[in-house]
Amino acid sequence: MSKSIVVTGIGATSALGGTAPENWQNLLAGVSGTRALEHDWVAEYELPVTFAAEAVVRPETVLPRPTAKRLDPASQFALIAAMEAWEDAGAPAVAPERLGIDFATGIGGVWTLLDAWDTLREKGPRRVMPMTVPMLMPNAAAGNLSLHFGARAFARTVASACASSVESIASAYEHLQLGLADVVIAGGTESAIHPITVASFASMQALSRRNDSPETASRPFSVDRDGFVMGEGAAALILETEEHALARGAKIYGRLVGSAVTADAHHITANDPSGAGASRAVRQALEQAGRAPEEVTHINAHATSTPVGDPAEYAALLSVFGDRVHDIPVSATKASTGHLLGGTGAIESVFTILALRDRVAPPTINLVDQDPAIPLKASTSPQKLSADPQLAICNSFGFGGHNAVAAFASYDD
Repeated sequence: MSKSIVVTGIGATSALGGTAPENWQNLLAGVSGTRALEHDWVAEYELPVTFAAEAVVRPETVLPRPTAKRLDPASQFALIAAMEAWEDAGAPAVAPERLGIDFATGIGGVWTLLDAWDTLREKGPRRVMPMTVPMLMPNAAAGNLSLHFGARAFARTVASACASSVESIASAYEHLQLGLADVVIAGGTESAIHPITVASFASMQALSRRNDSPETASRPFSVDRDGFVMGEGAAALILETEEHALARGAKIYGRLVGSAVTADAHHITANDPSGAGASRAVRQALEQAGRAPEEVTHINAHATSTPVGDPAEYAALLSVFGDRVHDIPVSATKASTGHLLGGTGAIESVFTILALRDRVAPPTINLVDQDPAIPLKASTSPQKLSADPQLAICNSFGFGGHNAVAAFASYDD
């Protein structure tokens, strides 16, 4: 028998704010989190892109110094978001063997790795920190969350580029359905705004180069979009069986009703332009939820603001929803947060849940001249959703051809 899985806590830290409520408030207000980078290395390496969406609250100002020192920034952000979500959920009383972690990253501890390389070259092997490997490994965030919360059911990590955290949410859904846990902390994190990643993404012409106007650089669906903006931060969801949540009197934000993961097998970086893999993920997520495409009332699109990615996603959505897709309110929130890579699907899942709770689809900022080839219903101001029960999907697609979709429903559904 399929279990009902609910969301009882959320946490987020990004360029829009240090908490989930701050992120949501600033998202609805149309704030852009993108700013010029104020680091010496921008000029030192003559980087062609000089801006990004750095997290506005630095983790070292939130975490105790001893804790921050033993964690890579990616793990720091993960801990901050997870602690917020845990408290928001009322710090569930759950046996350690029934608490699981499904937490993702796309790149992992890049700052730790490259700082250690600099230390090795400049000062020799004896100066490399003993904790270097435990800090840089991709599963560090999940492992440290397991330690912090005493989670013993499992501590698993997905690393599927920009699809990572929605894939972790999908994994959490499956683990709860299988009865492997009663509560799961799920989400994703990334802190990879580093000279090497900026240079690499710029070299492949994936980043916007609007150095003269950073705050308007990310413009999904626009006719003049020229690439994504690197973002930073983390988000976490507390997922649990409805039975467990009701037994402890938890507040419930909404339901996670289905999820799916597929692969394009097309190209290591480019989307399949037909959108075939992405459309299969959407269909499978709705099938798992037992819902029809006609029931979807909101879409949080992956929408990175790249010339090839946005049309491919539109093709996928058109394949699933037909002409009705032009009437479904669509939000492209990376325009505000930047692209959090492995953390992006988690924060967009938070936004999707809050959209259903508050009956409002957040705006897609910087959308002045919409590409006529992508005629989605994206608005530059919040779009009111009806008071009826709501069903939404959150899309994430990543390098390697990864596609991940999560389907959420309002709790009154």
